[in-house]
Amino acid sequence: MFRGIRAVLFDLDGTLIDSAPDLGAAADAMRTERGLAPLPPERYRPLAGAGARGMLRVAFDIDPDHAGYEPLKQEFFAHYEACLTERTRPFHEVDQLLEALVQGGLLWGVVTNKSHRFTTPLTRAMRLFDTAGTIVSGDTTPHAKPHPEPLLEAARRLEVLPAQCLYVGDDQRDIQAGRAAGMPTVAAHYGYLGLGADASTWGADAEVFSPLQVLQLLELP
Repeated sequence: MFRGIRAVLFDLDGTLIDSAPDLGAAADAMRTERGLAPLPPERYRPLAGAGARGMLRVAFDIDPDHAGYEPLKQEFFAHYEACLTERTRPFHEVDQLLEALVQGGLLWGVVTNKSHRFTTPLTRAMRLFDTAGTIVSGDTTPHAKPHPEPLLEAARRLEVLPAQCLYVGDDQRDIQAGRAAGMPTVAAHYGYLGLGADASTWGADAEVFSPLQVLQLLELP
């Protein structure tokens, strides 16, 4: 159990919300527009946490160092922007988790690598985020995770010390960023994780297999 925690910060995709269906649909639309066969959603899910990079790798087997990657990325962004709230839902138990945090007097917020362009309309469309104390996007600061600056910015906005924040995420970058920021970290095994990833090797201070298990790590009244 973590003591002295005043705020819980979360990654967004794969931790609070299941956005894989919309992310995968955006990439798959690009395939079908090119006369390619659609892929099953399960192919996209493990790499949903990597955003455009992950979706384009699945859809076209292309990486950022490829000469044709940038136009495809911009095309993907346009597709995703048009559908980003159609199929995205909170993970099971997330509503109860956040309600319990608020009732227990803890602050909570979001620190994601998703850009402001997508984070703002998505979180405004979901009542889940009405009680969030702060939402830090991937381009809010000059750095993205695994750099600690986005997490430190969230702590500043909430007016708490980094050591008083718990950070929960489903990607190794989340754990690296949290540790670099001086925050205790929790690996969310129920998230996307990445192909072949073993979250138990990330060095998190704790691991959870469902959202409500986070409450077991905290001192609540």
